[in-house]
Amino acid sequence: MADSGLQGVTALLGADDPAIYTVHNPHGVSPFLLLADHAGQRVPQALQDLGLPQAELDRHIGWDIGIAGTTRALAKRLDAWAIEQTYSRLLIDCNRPLVSPTLIPEVSDGTVVPGNRGLDPQQRQQRIDAIHAPYHARIDAELDRRRDAAVPTLLVMMHSFTPAMAGMERPWHAGVLYHQDTRFAHALLQALRDEGDLVVGDNQPYSVNSNSDYAVPVHGEGRGLVHVELEIRQDLIADVAGQQAWAERLERIFRSLQPELLTWK
Repeated sequence: MADSGLQGVTALLGADDPAIYTVHNPHGVSPFLLLADHAGQRVPQALQDLGLPQAELDRHIGWDIGIAGTTRALAKRLDAWAIEQTYSRLLIDCNRPLVSPTLIPEVSDGTVVPGNRGLDPQQRQQRIDAIHAPYHARIDAELDRRRDAAVPTLLVMMHSFTPAMAGMERPWHAGVLYHQDTRFAHALLQALRDEGDLVVGDNQPYSVNSNSDYAVPVHGEGRGLVHVELEIRQDLIADVAGQQAWAERLERIFRSLQPELLTWK
């Protein structure tokens, strides 16, 4: 079962635009809670695909390829609450603080985004109010509910990364990301490396900080939750078979780590 975020209908989002998020397993009993900030690639009809051809929105700049299906499959296996955000990270990046220069990028991996150029403060705020704020408000509401009900939460930020960037091949199959709290990250890093068939990045291909990221500093560290950010290489989860394989792997690893993780509060 899933519920949807319909409160984002504003002057930016019309009645025919999709909900800004979908919550899967709203009554899931697992302590794991999954966030997929870059799951979708939609653009409001009023913004005409930001002036881009569909091929650009289909690239890694438009969304985290494969992470929606992987997150849904993992949530089902774990019986975990999960949320996936519907709209393209080019419209507004829901894993960026509001002051980030890449919150609404004018250029992404060499592609100029015409619909993002020359926005005035009102236009930027419209996107924040329509997408970013209600999406994170829904996450906050669930985390508040779990806190008030004394339900333990192990927070996982689900992402994927392109196999090549700026002409450089990326050798990692997955990357484990963290900022100040390394507990979950170091445990997951070791577990993935113990699989024996993976090259796993330690804060690679990205690292987390409070100036460039939102979910870890705000939902994880800000609440004192045990948390981790996971990146999976996109060619490994581009199809259903790959998504299911990674969901199966992660379910097994997460269940093995769960008893230890729940002792860290």
